[in-house]
Amino acid sequence: MNIQNALASLAVKDLRASSKWYQALFERPADSVPMPEVAEWHFERGGWLQVYQTTDRIGVGSVTLAVADIAAQIESLKKLGIDPGKEVDTEKVKLVMIKDPDGNSIAFAQAKDASIAQ
Repeated sequence: MNIQNALASLAVKDLRASSKWYQALFERPADSVPMPEVAEWHFERGGWLQVYQTTDRIGVGSVTLAVADIAAQIESLKKLGIDPGKEVDTEKVKLVMIKDPDGNSIAFAQAKDASIAQ
């Protein structure tokens, strides 16, 4: 098997509303809209987040997004009016977890250990 990259996806009930929310979160519009019910954001070190409209699986998704500076990410979330909750600080990672408007879980994680994905 020759896997070259990964694409995470989250199901939402209203793509237009969710796209606005994710655009604010990522401070930019979607990089791709390959079909009317799908919006995608590409990240500088690889990987994509795909948000898609469907009638099932809404709000049960989870994705972890790697960040270089968890403190800066927390401040960014606060400026958007998003409660980052309590920061978790382990031996290998610092992270916070939020929910999108549909209830999907989004973790922002800063690796402290070079042995894990960054």
